[in-house]
Amino acid sequence: MCGIAGCYQQPDGHKLADVMTERIAHRGPDAGGVWTHEDDRVSVHLGHRRLSIIDLSAAADQPMVKDNLVMVYNGELYNYRELRQELAGRGVRFTTNSDTEVVVEAWRHWGPQALRKFRGMFAFALADTKTGELFLARDPLGIKPLFYLQRGHGALFASELKALTAAVGPELRIEPGALVASMLYYWVPEQFCAIEGVRKLPAGSWARLSPDGHLQVEQYWNVADVARDAAAGPAPDLRRVIEESVAAHLVADVPVSSFLSGGLDSSIITVLAHRAAQEIDAYTITFRPEDQRLEAMPDDAIYARKVAAQFGVKLHEIEISPDIVDLLPRMVDALDEPIGDPAAINTLLMCQAARDRGVKVILSGMGADELFGGYRKQMACLMASRYGRLPGPARAAARFAVDRAPVSVGDRGLRYARWAKRFLSFAELPEEPRFRRSYTLYDPDDLAGLLNPDLRGQVDRVVDGHRAIYTDNDLDDEVNRMCLADSRLFLPGLNLAYSDRSSMAASVEVRVPFVDPVVAQAAFAIPGRDKIRGRQGKLALKRAAEAWLPKEIIYRPKASFSAPLRAWVRNDLREVINDVLVHGELTGAGMIRPAALNRLIEAERAGREDNAKQIWQLLSMELWYRNARSMGVAA
Repeated sequence: MCGIAGCYQQPDGHKLADVMTERIAHRGPDAGGVWTHEDDRVSVHLGHRRLSIIDLSAAADQPMVKDNLVMVYNGELYNYRELRQELAGRGVRFTTNSDTEVVVEAWRHWGPQALRKFRGMFAFALADTKTGELFLARDPLGIKPLFYLQRGHGALFASELKALTAAVGPELRIEPGALVASMLYYWVPEQFCAIEGVRKLPAGSWARLSPDGHLQVEQYWNVADVARDAAAGPAPDLRRVIEESVAAHLVADVPVSSFLSGGLDSSIITVLAHRAAQEIDAYTITFRPEDQRLEAMPDDAIYARKVAAQFGVKLHEIEISPDIVDLLPRMVDALDEPIGDPAAINTLLMCQAARDRGVKVILSGMGADELFGGYRKQMACLMASRYGRLPGPARAAARFAVDRAPVSVGDRGLRYARWAKRFLSFAELPEEPRFRRSYTLYDPDDLAGLLNPDLRGQVDRVVDGHRAIYTDNDLDDEVNRMCLADSRLFLPGLNLAYSDRSSMAASVEVRVPFVDPVVAQAAFAIPGRDKIRGRQGKLALKRAAEAWLPKEIIYRPKASFSAPLRAWVRNDLREVINDVLVHGELTGAGMIRPAALNRLIEAERAGREDNAKQIWQLLSMELWYRNARSMGVAA
């Protein structure tokens, strides 16, 4: 895992590449460098920061130069040994044992078609000094990030947005539509970027930049196409597919560990990795009892301990009780864009603890919920269809009672009241808006009421974008339509984004065996009725797991990977919310209406409504906004 940055056709390219590469040094503390090529046609500057995972020798450092091809690469290619053997059979002579060199030679022989052969996570830039072209590419499901900004007749690119703002911040402007999207979703979707003019190379895409300033972007892999084709074919052996994926993700020249929450997904990954490698250890989190009470959180560590004990896995427990007032600004800077999910803090602190023990690679169960139907929101949307068939008076009585129920009393959270309020906010809507409202923070009118009236059009634009993505498929069952939407929106925009930024802030690589093209194809071959049935989610995955895990772990109630958000908002961050958010730059600039913001906060503190996520997101966005403005980015 690494960080990449560079400039193409920029008169001040070497200086800019130096600044950007230094800004992302946390992604690769083991080595770094900038390569420069300038002639009468083209100027290219490629920067790299290395976290050594495969071939730890200096020979595998980057930028890697091989004849006319020069590459900076972020990621891991899990099938590089097989591709190396194939290329060697074609006469290629290798000088390192790295996957980086395999990517370079695969591109030389197959060009962009090589991307279809790669199994891994990656974002890379490759310069061809013969043609003067620069190529960019990103893995199929968007695990690794790649931002780019067209500037003049060329472009700048980097693994993180902060590298671009460090280099050319005063030339940039904040994108208000992306902030509105962040408020709705609590993250910034892939089709938006918080900085105007900066784009994210789409998952499963590659780009060619020519010396004349032309930019061509092509898609080589599309999860919607894969879902359509898989639904029409036979379902593969899911156990074999998952076992092979976990084994592939163990390829490394350093020890590999895992996250173990005690839930189904992390337990599958940990146990299969242990079976394949034997020396796997694991990391789990615990919370202060008083935080658990207010959050109404189950104690997942109990199950993590049971899995570790049964399978002989060494378990490291980390209590999440940070000085959140000090940690939050650092977290906001690490996340790159306004992301209002406190789970990022869990990832950062676990990765820091693992790194202190010398760990560089950790496996995660992320992606299983999106692909196999494991989220409560997905099940709730199916339940809403049945709820809509109840007599009108019964629904009116339910709404009357739930509207008046508190969500907390004193220091104890009332989880079922929170769930009931959330459920009734979408239960009577049609399918697409029902799904959107099941996980977003506001309905469009409520969001518009919090914002400057001039931003109503941005709200409609964001909602229209969700509708377009949700309906852009040929799938014939609601469960797989939701899974597909999650794999295109929720997975890359939130989960993979915060996992990459927070883990790399601690210089640790997180690998996600479920987020794999082969696993995705297998998942969409499973009919929705075999994913969610009654109150049982991820049914097909659970049945497969019976070969690996005890039923106590497989069929335990689902618990989310979260943090004591409500305790932090109610207690630790109370004064920060008053001083930084209520009297913040977003209200001062007129983007957020102060009266509406105060009503939101007051309802949370009184226990009438569960607005902790909204307040956390707004506070995170305020801090991000201040960071951007301090870099000279215009409002």
